[in-house]
Amino acid sequence: MDKIVLKNMAFYGYHGNLESEKSQGQRFFVDVEIKTDLTKPGQTDVLEDSINYVEVYDMVASIMTGESCNLLEHVGALIADSLYQHFQGIIGLSVAVRKPSVPIAGVLDYVEVVTTRGQI
Repeated sequence: MDKIVLKNMAFYGYHGNLESEKSQGQRFFVDVEIKTDLTKPGQTDVLEDSINYVEVYDMVASIMTGESCNLLEHVGALIADSLYQHFQGIIGLSVAVRKPSVPIAGVLDYVEVVTTRGQI
């Protein structure tokens, strides 16, 4: 199946369970993978026959830079559900939200939450 993928989108947001995360904010990274049939836009070369990835980016940016959420699980669900409801032709999608600056007393690159909808 065909896919549209937006990788490693970077945003500054105020998501987290700690008050310091909500007041100071931090960087987040998001990947979106949309499973869809790209046969028609591949033949017609018309944007309206596809899923506009600029609109996908804008929807993700609005959520990531918008209202503060406590959990990455909630952020991922907001993105996944918004995209799934807004765009026709999505067979399935996956949203990965990464948080590199986590309040964990240990060494790690990031924490990532992956949310899926439909058939992946």
